[in-house]
Formats: sequence, structure tokens, C-alpha cells
Amino acid sequence: MHHTNRSRIKLLTTAIVFSIAALTLGCSNLGYYAQSIAGGYEVLSKREPVAEVLQDPAVPQEIKDKLQVVLEIREFASRELQLPDNDSYRTYVDLQRPYVVWNVFAAPEFSMQMKEWCFLFVGCVRYRGYFDEQDAEQYASELKQEGLDVYVTGVAAYSTIGWFDDPVLNTIIKRDEIRLAGLIFHELSHQEVFIKGDTAFNEGFSVTVELEGVKRWLQYKGSPDLLQKYQQRKDRHKQFVALVNETRDRLESVYGSDAAVDSKREQKAAIIEDMRQQYQQLKSQWDGYAGYDRWFAQPINNAQIAAVTTYRDYVPAFQALLARKNFDMRAFYQAVAELGDLPKNERNAAIQALLQTEPSADNRL
Repeated sequence: MHHTNRSRIKLLTTAIVFSIAALTLGCSNLGYYAQSIAGGYEVLSKREPVAEVLQDPAVPQEIKDKLQVVLEIREFASRELQLPDNDSYRTYVDLQRPYVVWNVFAAPEFSMQMKEWCFLFVGCVRYRGYFDEQDAEQYASELKQEGLDVYVTGVAAYSTIGWFDDPVLNTIIKRDEIRLAGLIFHELSHQEVFIKGDTAFNEGFSVTVELEGVKRWLQYKGSPDLLQKYQQRKDRHKQFVALVNETRDRLESVYGSDAAVDSKREQKAAIIEDMRQQYQQLKSQWDGYAGYDRWFAQPINNAQIAAVTTYRDYVPAFQALLARKNFDMRAFYQAVAELGDLPKNERNAAIQALLQTEPSADNRL
């Protein structure tokens, strides 16, 4: 294990804090906090400096090549995007599984209001994460028995939001350069600004940093092919999100009506099926790209739809704020932090005002 004594002490102290908190919060939370502690400790205790991994003859050359790219991206993040300069993403962990955690989302059958869970340090969030897939599925089963729409999805990335130096994981290392860069910029931005209990705010901010960071990274690399590929990916994702948003709005209209329960259920199924058909039409314009097939392959419900829209709704507001700050990242972070310090109702009002801002032309791509 390649930790300093200081890091070991911090890990142990945090584990004790979590354990005491779990006991005071009651037995129903004890198991959840226990798996969180064990899972987090597994990830952090296996960290190895990338410099050492690069010298290990047992590590495949493909992994070493990607880690070299990660180091370059990591230096760029602090140098050009003014993101925290620490040991995050300068260590590597192979968990020997495809995802680091599995998140559980839930919403009522006839509502897009997602269920929230409240935790120490991060506040209230709209998902519950498990380091073991079976644990996630078991909890999802319990929620389904309560009549909720439930969605379970594997998550490849992992962040302690600045509590520890986060490692590069095997779950992300095989991604292409664009996706690797975006993920590192996204996760590091959580260390820059994180508002307890406001997922939409945090994710809107981090997605904005991710998008801006990737633009600058590709300009730095000077690759027209990658720039074109990135723009195409952005356009397709925007079309996907627009389709999901339209479906959400249609469903909310049905849920708010005076229709009988059976009628609402039939209309819900019809609207979701229509979304599937519209996706097939979109795909026909995408030259065979099938990046969202897995999302559509499973039974779609309110939790799955709301999980998409939660993370994207505020992005235009943060992009408007970034433009207002003349794309100065340090000034942008300061402005976002000031927004985060506002009471939630004032913060939301400020976000809504930014959403009404006329988008400025950005010809940097």
C-alpha cells in the first residue's frame, strides 16, 4: 500500500466518524454506512502512484499508454483550467470489476419528483450508491415493493469530493481520450465547488466545467478530427436529452391531470413507447452510432428519465455565467461559489435568471 501515514490516519478517522454517525442515525442506516466505509476504503487503500504502475512489467502496455495520457490531462486541468492541484488522478487502482458503484434512483409511479436520501457531509442527494451490485439490486427490490419506479445503473467514476485524493480506476481507463479528459475535469470540479444537498446545482456546474475543459483540451491538442468527433458527440447528446426532456414534460402533463389511475398508466406506457420510436428515428441520422441503446434496452420509468434530466437542466445557466466572466475559469469558480453561498431559494432564483440569459456566440470550436 502506497499511502503516507497522514493518509492512513485520515482514512481511519473518517471511518470512525462514519461508524459513530451510523450508530446515532439508527440501525436502518448501519448496514448502508458499513458498506460505504468498506467500499471506500477498498478503493483508497489500493492506490498506487501512476509513476510506479508505469514501471510495472505486469501491467499491459495499453494501460500504461492510457495512464500517460491521463497524466497529461491531469497537468492540463490544473494549469489551464485552474482546477485543484493535488494527487487526485495521479494514482491508479484496478478493482477488477466493471463499475465502482451502482446507484439506485427512485420516483413515484405518477411523478417525476425523485426520492432523496440524506447523508453526512454531502447532504441530500437523489440516489443511493452501493459498492456491491447485489446490494443495490436488493435495495431496489425493496423500493419496488413500495410501489416506486426504480432505476439501477453502474457508475464507472468515483469521487470523494476532496476528502481524499481520488485515483484513476480500471473502470474508466479504457475510455477514449475525450471521455477521459471530460471525466477528470468533471470530477476535479467537484473538489473546487460543491454545495451540500444540491445535486442539480453541483452537476450543472461540473458538466459545464467538463464541456469547457474538453473544448480547451482539444484546442491544445490541435486535432481537427477529435474536435469534429467531440462536436458530433455533443450534438447527439443534446438530441438525446431533448427527447428525454420532451417525454418528461408529456408525462408530467398526464400525471397532473384528473384522469383515472388506469388511464394514466396506459398514457404513460404509450408516451414511453413513443419515445422509443423517436429514438430509432434519431439513430437513423447518426451513421450507425448506438451509444444510447443500453439506456433504451431496459424497461423505462420515471426514475430513469428523471436521472437524465437532473444533471443537465442547469448547464445553460452555468454556461451563461462562464461567458459573462469572459471564460476566465478562476473568476467563474468564484462566481459559482458565491451563488452556492446563497440560501437555496435565492440560489434557484439566480439560476433561473441565468437561464433566461440570451446565449452568447462561442466560436472557439
